[in-house]
Amino acid sequence: DHDFEEAGAQIVYGSEETYHRSDLVCRVGRPSTEELDLLKPGGTIIAFQHLAVIPKENMDRFLELETTLIGYEVITDETGDFPVLNPFSEMAGQMAIPLATHYLQTTKGGRGILIGNVPGVPPATVLIIGAGTVGVAAARSALGHGAHVLAVDDEMAQLRSLSRELIGRPHTTMATTERLSRYSEIADVVVGAVLVPGRRAPHLITEEMVKKMKPGSVIIDVAVDQGGCVATTRPTTLDRPTFVQHGVVHYCVPNMTANVPRTASRVLTNAALPYVKALAKKGLKDALREDPALAGAVYTFEGTMVDAGLGEHFGIPTTPLTDLLQ
Repeated sequence: DHDFEEAGAQIVYGSEETYHRSDLVCRVGRPSTEELDLLKPGGTIIAFQHLAVIPKENMDRFLELETTLIGYEVITDETGDFPVLNPFSEMAGQMAIPLATHYLQTTKGGRGILIGNVPGVPPATVLIIGAGTVGVAAARSALGHGAHVLAVDDEMAQLRSLSRELIGRPHTTMATTERLSRYSEIADVVVGAVLVPGRRAPHLITEEMVKKMKPGSVIIDVAVDQGGCVATTRPTTLDRPTFVQHGVVHYCVPNMTANVPRTASRVLTNAALPYVKALAKKGLKDALREDPALAGAVYTFEGTMVDAGLGEHFGIPTTPLTDLLQ
């Protein structure tokens, strides 16, 4: 506490005081249902929001409190990159393969196979769904372990980029229902790496596909924060990270990087601090007027829905942010 106070912080000892004394609340994830009653009317919350998966009544409560919600996960720079999200996607992709290796062991409910190659024995097959930042990191890690890697995506540019970066070593193909069904059936590991920024992830692996997977195979659904790209996905916790359904081990921990908190905290500070400082120094409206990247990450502004896609999802009328900032 002394180190924080020396840097100018004030230490408080309850969540309610934190919310009610703060105009800007910086979090990792969005407030939980239980925390909604703590929110200060008219406040601003910046976090990894993933609002497409929250109950409608929670969204109504945010609007009722005239809350401004800004999502780290949809901050987009002038190159189209995601400067806050991408480092976490990279971390999650790196973590996925060691987790799969762990849960393939028989004591964890897995098939009892090594993910890599041993002379005379073929390696495990890893199916990666999505060739973005998570998919590339997972493919690189799987190849490093000696696995046989299949990567699918619905965008040829993404597959081409992955293939070039990893020198063509993963086998790439366009995503179709037929291919996903065939490849998931032979896979020992499926990594869900699908991202639709700010939207719920589509269920590309159906429950019927899961039923046909090998007993003891493993699913690591990194897309669980946005609802998951596997039909059988449901959020788990770090205390109980897996469940078995249809004989398949599912690892579905939202914010899985919380298990490496020292690295994750430094990554979040490096990536998010410039935006937080802008909001603190310039105030909400001026910061949004001056930075299109920050403005593009606003879901609700002072109780008004401004994100058209999210508004359509919840059936809530939207108003362009530019109109509200005039």
